This record gives sequence, C-alpha cells and structure tokens, in this order.
Amino acid sequence: MEPQRVPNALVTVVGKKRSTLSAGDGFFSLALEPGDTLRITRLGFKPERLWISDTLKGSSYLVQVAMNWDTTHLDAVTLYPWPRPENLQRELLAMDVKTTEQDLALRNLALQQLKDQAAAMGADADEFAGIIMRAQAAQAADYGRYYGANGASAVLGRLSNPFAWAQLFESIKRGDFKRK
Repeated sequence: MEPQRVPNALVTVVGKKRSTLSAGDGFFSLALEPGDTLRITRLGFKPERLWISDTLKGSSYLVQVAMNWDTTHLDAVTLYPWPRPENLQRELLAMDVKTTEQDLALRNLALQQLKDQAAAMGADADEFAGIIMRAQAAQAADYGRYYGANGASAVLGRLSNPFAWAQLFESIKRGDFKRK
C-alpha cells in the first residue's frame, strides 16, 4: 500500500522562528542546521518530531516522515449563545423591538383599506375595523409558533431565522443591551 501524502502539515524548527507548510503532495523544503529538531503537525494526525543528525555530510537531506492518524470521537454538543436557557429567556424578554416607519405606514394603509371595504359593504367602518384588528392581533400572536400543513411543528418565529440571530449578535457587540 502506497503511503498517503499529507498536505498543509505545519513544519517548525523547534526553538527557532522558522516554519513552512507541506505542499499539496506532502513535500516541503526548509534550511536546517545539523542538530536541529523538526516538529510536524497536522489536524487529524499525531505530531511527529524529526532530529537532524549532527554528523550529516552534504548539502541536502531527504527523509520520509510517517504520520499516524489521531482520531478522537466526541459526544454531540449543543451550543447556546448563553450559558443557560434562562439567560436566553431573560434577554429575549428584555429586547426592545423598534417599530419602523414602514411598519407604521403599512398599518395605516391596512386600516384605510379596511375602512374602504367596510364602507363598500355598508357596515360601520369603526366596528368593522375593530373586528378585523382583533383578528389580526390574534393572528400576529400566533404567527411563527406553528407552520406546516397541520401546524404540528413548533417554531419560535424569528429564533429560527439565522439573519435575525446575526442582527442580535451585532447588537450585543455594539453594546445595545448594556445597562446605563
């Protein structure tokens, strides 16, 4: 069986500030002195050391270094942005979600459209708008909790949106939640 080449292995001279990476075919070249020690590391392999004999003669030295696989199986880990779920709940409840001008404009347009439809139906616009507003409020409260054909899959709305998470982390970095 032919040995496997190890690309991108880090080759460092122990005690000196010199290093290189092995090429795609596993080969590397490095200027050394007799008595130097090389340390060869690569993710997924056990580190290896190679001592350059101080009795070598000549201007080049070719050696093949065998690296052994280093496999470690870890248990699955669930990562949370906070140490405990209670912290997440506290932070979510403390969030101040701003209403944008576009949100206000869309709400006002929807109200005017409801009033126009109620007038066309011959109903009292304020009464009809109240009924629709209560229905929309109930729908908004339930929005994002369930999805799918039968509503059996619970989703926590914006919490399942990776872009919302990115916005949350950016606001934390900016310090938007720091107490003043």
